[in-house]
Amino acid sequence: MPDAINMRGEQGRMTDKKTIAVLFGGQSSEHDVSRISAQSVIENLDRDKYNVVMIGITKEGRWLTYNGPVEKLGSGEWQAIAEGSSDTSCLCESNSAVSLFKAAGAKNGCGGIDAVFPVLHGCNGEDGTIQGFFELAGIPYVGCGVLGSALGMDKAYSKIVFEKEGIPQGKYVVLNRKQLKHDMDSAVSAVEAALQYPCFVKPSNAGSSVGVGKAHDRHTLVNALNAAARYDRRILVEEFIDGREIECAVLGNDDAVASTVGEIVPCNEFYDYNAKYIDGNSKCIIPADLPCDTIFKIREYAVRAFKALDCSGLSRVDFFVHKETGEVYINEINTLPGFTSISMYPKLWEESGVPYDKLIERLIELAFERFEDNKRSIDC
Repeated sequence: MPDAINMRGEQGRMTDKKTIAVLFGGQSSEHDVSRISAQSVIENLDRDKYNVVMIGITKEGRWLTYNGPVEKLGSGEWQAIAEGSSDTSCLCESNSAVSLFKAAGAKNGCGGIDAVFPVLHGCNGEDGTIQGFFELAGIPYVGCGVLGSALGMDKAYSKIVFEKEGIPQGKYVVLNRKQLKHDMDSAVSAVEAALQYPCFVKPSNAGSSVGVGKAHDRHTLVNALNAAARYDRRILVEEFIDGREIECAVLGNDDAVASTVGEIVPCNEFYDYNAKYIDGNSKCIIPADLPCDTIFKIREYAVRAFKALDCSGLSRVDFFVHKETGEVYINEINTLPGFTSISMYPKLWEESGVPYDKLIERLIELAFERFEDNKRSIDC
């Protein structure tokens, strides 16, 4: 009798398992980081609770199912394995959005996909485009919706929302690629009239500090503007704030909560792509050594920023704390922050009492919660 009970229990768990598609790669400058994040996520998904389907998007835009070793994701070797597999094909030939995920599930012995975990950073991954695809497919997905993703990705528009919300931030100027091409002198003069050197230049739509530069004078400003324009048609130039770089993680939907806060001590002049992912010499101090009232203020601003942009699931909100005055300024929000083994988002929650595997589980629960909450009646 005990054996029969155990068998029914095992069958019950098997039938209750959700099938999660982990989507990674993508056509963005953060393709490589996405693969590393995805590997970490997949390695920490509880296989007693979830069936995992891996779907990779190549840099050329091909969608491929992948059934090989998880450890090949970070290195990039997965693509050759997927393309050489006889039972793996390009998924972009499917006739509809939902059939794509059904086909992916069927290939992996599942009836279909219950939810998608998009581990995609940067353009076409956290800017609302792929989220719109999921909405059309009618599939629950982890993370922010179309609006929150689009606003969070566009640093210029998120600043407008933060200003409306009354969250302190530095001065800034928005330019576009055509301005630079037709009259660079006027563009530079506009920056110099509003800001002092040094100042930061970044693409309005990009992540992981790709295309970000620090300008100390007119010559380096021109170079930084041209570099940022490679990644987006709109360029953001920001006031330099001599501050400590502080980050706070937010988790939840309408009832979002903030983690403890952490400080980044970059190994380079600022926390650029190289400092984040290559050098490995930047320091993360968790929790940050700050006064209690400053930490409280940062956590409050983080949740306010999250809700102001109508975010859901997760976000990491970045701040500056001025080294002399102690004033807090919001820098930006990241709606699909890195999930690598050294990423701040999971580290902040681990310090706050939520280990990596439980964090992933909670994010999947929030995806289903948001999907149900978003259902609406359509009167014909």
